[in-house]
Amino acid sequence: MVSDEDDLPEIETLALPLDGWHRARGARMVEFAGYWMPIQYEGIVAEHLWTRQSAGLFDVSHMGQLHLSGEGVEAAFEALVPADIAGLGVGRMRYSLLLNEEGGILDDLMISRWGQGLYVVVNGAVKWDDIAHIRMELPDEIVLNHMEDHALLALQGPKALAALRRHVSGEYPLDTLKFMMGGRFTIACVEAWISRSGYTGEDGFEISIPADAAETVAELLCGEPEVKPIGLGARDSLRLEAGLPLYGHDLDPETTPIAADLGFALSKRRREEANFPGARRVLAERESGPALKRVGLTVEGRQPVREGADVLDATGKPVGRVTSGGFSPSLQQPIAMAYVPAALAAPGTRITLGQRGKTHAATVTPMPFVPHRYVR
Repeated sequence: MVSDEDDLPEIETLALPLDGWHRARGARMVEFAGYWMPIQYEGIVAEHLWTRQSAGLFDVSHMGQLHLSGEGVEAAFEALVPADIAGLGVGRMRYSLLLNEEGGILDDLMISRWGQGLYVVVNGAVKWDDIAHIRMELPDEIVLNHMEDHALLALQGPKALAALRRHVSGEYPLDTLKFMMGGRFTIACVEAWISRSGYTGEDGFEISIPADAAETVAELLCGEPEVKPIGLGARDSLRLEAGLPLYGHDLDPETTPIAADLGFALSKRRREEANFPGARRVLAERESGPALKRVGLTVEGRQPVREGADVLDATGKPVGRVTSGGFSPSLQQPIAMAYVPAALAAPGTRITLGQRGKTHAATVTPMPFVPHRYVR
């Protein structure tokens, strides 16, 4: 007997523009967000520490790069997010959240103002859902261009500027960009949108370029003594140390910005207008506090506590959950993010975690675990 599942077509795992380049450099490739991606080259810990002390090149071309244009695009997109887009200057960026009607988080994203329209970067794992949602909600006169012909590279670390500016030219020096600013430059004879941003907690840049130029640019940058290619594994441990949530793990459609400790993403004007999706629930939580809140945890011992572990009350009953966890190469101890009851969310609170029948002692700790080094 053949089940309905046997009739479903197999979903092909896609290759990034740099797929062959990664493999030639000895990358261990894994499936992630529908793509083959490099999880590591020489080892996650070594790559993590190299990025903290020098500069690492990450291939994040699986992310969705969108260009929105048309008359009234700012107001149209504001109807989907709680950010002040109308007040965003050309070349400026803003972190925001795509919300459903209940105030749950459909994705977190970066919005940049270009001279013509908005440039939006969404998470790779949900980009097709995001695109469908945005297209459905935007007026017909707004044009959404999915920039599938572009690659996205992230150069992160304290020596990123030194390495990148050797190869970049533009109307103004690269180092005039500060955190959350971007502009158009030329690298390897192609036009690039380069922003001073990233998801490691380090100073660094994100570089949007035509896909057919990705290998040339990657080779150019990794030819610099400060730069090595870095895989997905170190990207995850770096963002965890930086206290940055990952969609699909620390954020989901059931979680509000307040529970996720992302209240800073609600701009003052939008809070006053209370006209973003789920505003009533989100603003009520902002006033009275959420039932559960995302916090950082330092875990005693050497054993990491992973996603899915329970937060336990005094009777051993689960009252929360760990959403990200691992061993911090910088701090040399296990750290985690978890949703805990509001009464347990204060820094210094002792927490008991349950994982695979064992309990672990942890302490609520302010995030980031490792200080951000953004250039503002």
